[in-house]
Amino acid sequence: MIIEVGQQAPDFMLSDENGQIHNLSDYQGKYVLLYFYPKDDTPGCTKEACNFRDDYSQYDDANVIILGVSPDSPQSHAKFKSKYNLPFTLLADEDHKVCELFGVWGPKKSFGKEYEGVHRTTYLIDPDGRIQKVYEKVSPANHSIEVLDELRG
Repeated sequence: MIIEVGQQAPDFMLSDENGQIHNLSDYQGKYVLLYFYPKDDTPGCTKEACNFRDDYSQYDDANVIILGVSPDSPQSHAKFKSKYNLPFTLLADEDHKVCELFGVWGPKKSFGKEYEGVHRTTYLIDPDGRIQKVYEKVSPANHSIEVLDELRG
């Protein structure tokens, strides 16, 4: 079940692309853009990540931390981050526990096949750790602009 606006974001602990541990609570006092995506180096996920990269200075100016989460390994994240020069942290949720915690793991369909996977979803978390905005069924091509518009009010 998706966490709703106004609710406290659940804390979690995941490794980044370098094996460093991150807790969501480490970012208390800052805005966090927590975006869940299905898979490193696939067309939609690459487009979404590169748009965040291209707009990164605007997020930085707004004091927003970007954290990407997928079920890929830290090694996969390291390759993806290096290949596309991504300036933000990618977190490895290999057992998809955090995806489940945030309600973004579930049944999907592709080419007539059903499987379990990540539903592309983003949470904007305020400095108090509360969900300020939920973006569901994200369009990778327009998502960064959509978030920046929200941040500008």
